[in-house]
Amino acid sequence: FASRRSTTLLREDVFITSKLWNSDHAADRVEPACKKSMDLLKVRYLDLYLVHWPVTGNRGAAVTPSIEETWRAMEALVDEGLVRAIGVSNFSAEKMEAISKYARHPISVCQVECHPYWRQTELVKYCEANDIHVTAYSPLGSPDSAAMFKRDAPALMSDPVVIAAAERAGKNVGQTLVRWALQTRPNCSVLPKSTDPARIEGNLDVLDWSLDEEDARALSELPTRRRMVDGSFWLSPLGPYKTLEDLWDGP
Repeated sequence: FASRRSTTLLREDVFITSKLWNSDHAADRVEPACKKSMDLLKVRYLDLYLVHWPVTGNRGAAVTPSIEETWRAMEALVDEGLVRAIGVSNFSAEKMEAISKYARHPISVCQVECHPYWRQTELVKYCEANDIHVTAYSPLGSPDSAAMFKRDAPALMSDPVVIAAAERAGKNVGQTLVRWALQTRPNCSVLPKSTDPARIEGNLDVLDWSLDEEDARALSELPTRRRMVDGSFWLSPLGPYKTLEDLWDGP
């Protein structure tokens, strides 16, 4: 484990997650894909392994290989001790409910986009009721993907209500948005993304202070409703997901 050369950090001190990509959903591809990730990370096991999207890229009316086939192969990874827990990313409550009907190992985590413009209130309620931990990605509204996806949408970090709340808290906008997620969804974890050491350090400075309740409520009531990573790149007239409603089982 590379970090041992410069620190006293042990493997059990680090929680490592990886994801199964769309092209590796077939039963005979899941374990090799997992082991490839482990080799690249130089670890003997993963703490968490997620199905990245409910997508395989196939043509036809149904996802093929089926999500059930993929999930059973994911469960085998737990049986073999390669991973400690399994979960999903970008899955709707309806898709998770379907998995629950046949799962031997439950969905431990659902990782989804979550921020004041896309609050995931009902999905969080479903997960809490079914003992599924929610991890919020893109808590800052995914500003880095705007150009990549040619997204014409309001920028969350430039919203006047967000900026005003940050000023009153004496924190930066990123810290304010991470704090909103932790404060309004206390059973969830939050994954801000950065490669800048100062920003990474700043993103950790969110645990010993709180937003004013009025500001937290204002962020929770912002009128803009928009997914930033909406999965439209997976839609196809020839595949199982022709519309965003097909992919997400609703708006």
